[in-house]
Amino acid sequence: MKVAVKDIKGKDTGREVELSADVFGVEPNEHAIYLDVKQYLANQRQGTHKAKQRAEIVGSTRKIKKQKGTGTARAGSIKSPIFRGGGRIFGPVPRSYSFKLNKNQKRLARKSALSLKAQEGNITVLDSISIDAPKTKDFVAVLKDLGLVDKKSLFVLGGSNNNVYLSSRNLEGVEVLTHSELNTYKIVNATNLVLLEDALEEVVKNLTN
Repeated sequence: MKVAVKDIKGKDTGREVELSADVFGVEPNEHAIYLDVKQYLANQRQGTHKAKQRAEIVGSTRKIKKQKGTGTARAGSIKSPIFRGGGRIFGPVPRSYSFKLNKNQKRLARKSALSLKAQEGNITVLDSISIDAPKTKDFVAVLKDLGLVDKKSLFVLGGSNNNVYLSSRNLEGVEVLTHSELNTYKIVNATNLVLLEDALEEVVKNLTN
């Protein structure tokens, strides 16, 4: 599949790049995408939730009432979970939600996500992008020229560009990252994928080695 290379003004440069069939033309594996996205979201969870159990409640251990003759159930401690202020039964404790995922499966998931974007025609290739100073209005102008205003867009750069990053971070629905930060969740979460030429080369290299 060939895609026209555009400049920062959204105009064709007269050149085309070939999207590797090994990366952008595979049969999408939705289950692999699901697992990779699930792992990414699980890794974002802090897992610091905590509820006090019966043994951790501070309170008297005195027997509340006599064992028999009250007509109600036995009660041995104010820290019992059935009383207000008592411990919680099987409450949450700090834990890690991360899980292991095979490297080849993660690679398949990323290829599948990129292939879906290619099939939908939502991949744009830019020759370069540069902003002289961190200004949000300059980046908004780029979005207008590319026809991406009010669309969730993911810009993938070949290397870090502080001016581009700072100019875009206040815009809702727009994210800028480098090719090494690209993952399945970011691809799936965006409607349009904007790749710079040097970033495209690195993405293909990483997924075919």
